[in-house]
Amino acid sequence: MPSLLNAMADINERKNKILELFHDLAYIPMRERDLAVLMDVSAEDRPVLKQCLEELLAEKAIIISKRGRYQLPDSTSLTGIFSASGHGYGFVHVDGIEDDFYISGKHTGTALHGDTVRIEPYEITHRRRRGGGRSREAVIVEIVERATDIVVGTYDAVKGHYGFVIPDSSRFECDVFIGAGDSMGAVTGHKVVVRLSDYGGERRNPQGKIIEILGYKDDPGIDVLSILKAYGIDDEFPDEAVKEAGKIPGELTETDHNGREDLRSLDMVTIDGADTKDIDDAVSLTMNGDLYELGVHIADVTHYVKEGSAIDKEALMRGTSCYPADRVIPMLPQALCNGICSLNEGVDRLALSCFMTVSPKGEITDHRFAMTVIHSNHKMTYSDVNGIITDHDEALIGRYSDVSDMLIRMHELALILRSRRRGRGSIDFDMPETKIELDNEGHPIAVYPYERNNATKLIEEFMIAANETVAEHFYWLQTPFVYRIHEKPDIDKVRKLETFIRNFGYGIRVKDDEVHPKELQKLLEKIEDTPEEALISRLTLRSMQRAKYSTQCSGHYGLALRYYCHFTSPIRRYPDLQIHRIIKEYLCGSLNDKRMEHYNSILEEVCRHSSTMERRADDAEREADKLKKAEYMQDHIGEVFEGVISGVTNWGLYVELPNTVEGLVHISKIEGDYFYYNEDTYELVGTTTGRRYCLGSRIRVVCNMVDLEMRAVDFIIADDVKSVKRDGSF
Repeated sequence: MPSLLNAMADINERKNKILELFHDLAYIPMRERDLAVLMDVSAEDRPVLKQCLEELLAEKAIIISKRGRYQLPDSTSLTGIFSASGHGYGFVHVDGIEDDFYISGKHTGTALHGDTVRIEPYEITHRRRRGGGRSREAVIVEIVERATDIVVGTYDAVKGHYGFVIPDSSRFECDVFIGAGDSMGAVTGHKVVVRLSDYGGERRNPQGKIIEILGYKDDPGIDVLSILKAYGIDDEFPDEAVKEAGKIPGELTETDHNGREDLRSLDMVTIDGADTKDIDDAVSLTMNGDLYELGVHIADVTHYVKEGSAIDKEALMRGTSCYPADRVIPMLPQALCNGICSLNEGVDRLALSCFMTVSPKGEITDHRFAMTVIHSNHKMTYSDVNGIITDHDEALIGRYSDVSDMLIRMHELALILRSRRRGRGSIDFDMPETKIELDNEGHPIAVYPYERNNATKLIEEFMIAANETVAEHFYWLQTPFVYRIHEKPDIDKVRKLETFIRNFGYGIRVKDDEVHPKELQKLLEKIEDTPEEALISRLTLRSMQRAKYSTQCSGHYGLALRYYCHFTSPIRRYPDLQIHRIIKEYLCGSLNDKRMEHYNSILEEVCRHSSTMERRADDAEREADKLKKAEYMQDHIGEVFEGVISGVTNWGLYVELPNTVEGLVHISKIEGDYFYYNEDTYELVGTTTGRRYCLGSRIRVVCNMVDLEMRAVDFIIADDVKSVKRDGSF
């Protein structure tokens, strides 16, 4: 076959041919010798190839990477987030590219988990991973931004007054060297916080300085505190913020009433969990003929937290309250969140109220907002309210006789609103939350699902109605605003879901590469109470995007709403507090051009930062829950449980127990066959026996081992354990 270059007489034609190749989507940057082989360039024509490449480089039509590979400018300027595996290698996720890039251990450099990095893709490997598929690989060439300079771990002192910190996170794979004089007096066994001064290299450990000693690693509460510190979540407030909070009166003053509507004679209640102390919302309901007059009254936090104050700056930095297993890390100082801002029973409080007139069909026909003074009749719990509206408990109805009729009417309205919401296609993933009960030492004594009931659904419907009403009102005013958006699901994931559910006789209609939320709602209704419900519900949930904050009102897909925001929790979420400022300025007539310009200048960053802090808090809560669940299962090693396969991967099966604890059955622990992962059917399949383990299937497992440092529970399939006794012990 003649050389492609040799067949072209003109040098420009040859250069164009090279550029055509580079623009081909299948082209992977390569060295000169690899180009020569690919283009079938003979030995005598190699100088011509070299000349073409040099001229293209001089013209800046192409570039050459640090690894000597030729490519189009910026063709490998891929920037993404590095995820360390804990086993030396890692992956980089680049926005807009579905598959992550695999980074081998020799190509991670000094990158740490969470770092923003620049990578150079260098090949597509054709070796099969367990379970099939190909993996695109890359090398990290630059650390763009460090995720953190903080490491939390256990100190190990060495003679000579230096030592090492063994990181808690398995994803930080090197011990941190602590030089003489940098230990703060820590001793072996102390849990410490380290600030890195050097990220290390190929032949040297990272180095740092201990900046805080948390306590001994086995002290009560230190385990969860260590997780919070690792995520940068501080349990203490700056002195300036504490001083500001200390100057705020604990009760209302006469001047606080000025310019406010007095609602203290209006019956209203708060409905929360039994242990809730930071109460954001109260609800009221009256009737006007057959029209419901619903009031949602939200704590007026902005009366006390002024823009630019020390408390405000700290609240913005935190973004949200955090609720790990054994404590609350509030967004605001305790004097506010549990005191003057909390809508406590039997005391006067300031509120921002949203009144909605609702028709018998659930249409919100009118609304208004007001700055108010309120007085909650009762601090009610979900269980007590549910006892009244669902169980019609006579004792509870008698105890709350002043509001029980109102609560029954509220339940009636909530059912109407819920029916209307479902009618437009709103998706309900009724996945139970986890409740973890701890003893005085912080040890878990019970883990169980915290189920939603009619009382939780009642509050949910009223808050959604208020959030939608506020968002729509300010959208049409065209003021700067903070919206809560939920984008459409990834169509590729939806297509994969569509293909999979056909195996069970179900289908969803996809039109023009879009799926209406009503289609997913119909699917969830069809699978209710079927053996495959858990399986398909999980896969449907995984196809969803994550909700976030935005200055653009692009709608909430999951709720099937055009307008949505977060208005109802300013004690716990900064976006709600920010929205309250805008609403109050609008009500007072001070939302002028200058103020709108101000909000336009800050809200993009408020949205971005708040979304990031929300994810951080969620991750920290999840890690704390995993730790306490693992600690709980330590007391149940050797016991047999029945669970559901909640995840299938090429390394094994994840099994979730009825109490929400999840553990791994490693593929190496499944006896009797060699198993591979079929990613099209979400199954592990035995190559000899044909035995299959499918997502959503029920399975009996034995709790085999617990690793608290990894926060992991290890299961073995019960049928594979020949020595299990009837009582579950070995």
